[in-house]
Amino acid sequence: MIEIRGIHKYYSTEFNKLNVLKGIDLTINEGEFVSIMGSSGSGKSTLLNIAGILDEYDYGDYFLDGTLIKGMSQTKAALLRNEKIGFVFQSFNLLPFKTAKENVALPLYYQKMPREERQELAMKYLERVGLKEWADHYPNQMSGGQQQRVAIARALISKPKVILADEPTGALDSVTSEEVIDLFKQFNEEGVAFVIVTHEQEIANDTSRCIKVKDGLIEN
Repeated sequence: MIEIRGIHKYYSTEFNKLNVLKGIDLTINEGEFVSIMGSSGSGKSTLLNIAGILDEYDYGDYFLDGTLIKGMSQTKAALLRNEKIGFVFQSFNLLPFKTAKENVALPLYYQKMPREERQELAMKYLERVGLKEWADHYPNQMSGGQQQRVAIARALISKPKVILADEPTGALDSVTSEEVIDLFKQFNEEGVAFVIVTHEQEIANDTSRCIKVKDGLIEN
C-alpha cells in the first residue's frame, strides 16, 4: 500500500541545509493499523506529510498503491490524494462557515459528485460516527470530540485506502480519545489502513505495530 525506500528530506535555512529524514525505509500494508512515535523534531510529521503527498522528498522512492510519487503535477497529486488518502488532524481543520454535513461532503464535491447524492452519503457517515442529529450544526456549536468525529467522517467518505492521522487525540480528553480510537478500529476492520502519529503510549499500545522515529531514522 505504502512503500517508502531510502527517503531523504532536506530543509534549507539561511545558514545551512537540514537533513530531516536520513534514508527512511517503511512499508505499510493494506488494512494495517499502525502508529508512529518520536520526539518533537524527530521527523515523524515530515514522514506523514510525504506519505500524504503534502510534501515532496529529495531522494529515494515512494510508491502509493503501486504509483510512483515523484515529479507528479500538483493536479495529479491532488486527485490521487482525494482518491486514496484520508486525513485526520489534531486541529480538526473543519471549515467554520459550513455545517457538519457540508464539511463531511466536501471531498465528494471535488470528485464532482451530484449535490443530492453527496449530501445523502454525508448523512450516512455522520450516522456512523454518531452525529446524525448534529448534521446542520456548525463547528463552533460542537465539542472537540464531536468536531473530530466530523473530521473522521469527512476523511472516510471518499472510501480511501489509508487514513493518515496526525495527533488525532492531542486536543481531546482521555475518554474522548478512546472513543476516537474505537472508531478508527471499526473502520479498520472494514479494510481501511490507519497510520497514526502520536505522542501517547496508550494510543500506540492500541495499534498492531508501533514505528519509532528518532533523528530522521526509524529505530530497529
